Amino acid sequence: MSATESTPQPRPYAVAAGVSMRDLLASCAAAKAISTPPRLPDPETLQPRVERPKAA
Repeated sequence: MSATESTPQPRPYAVAAGVSMRDLLASCAAAKAISTPPRLPDPETLQPRVERPKAA
């Protein structure tokens, strides 16, 4: 047995068997959406709350 037979050869690229590119991109988009905190509202668009009279 030679040295090359006993040593596994490295793969030239990563193999993601059984995962389509569409599924991979969808999972990345989902992970980004979950890990991104919600945006704060713009202070310019906030309006002060108007007090209304209570209904009788």
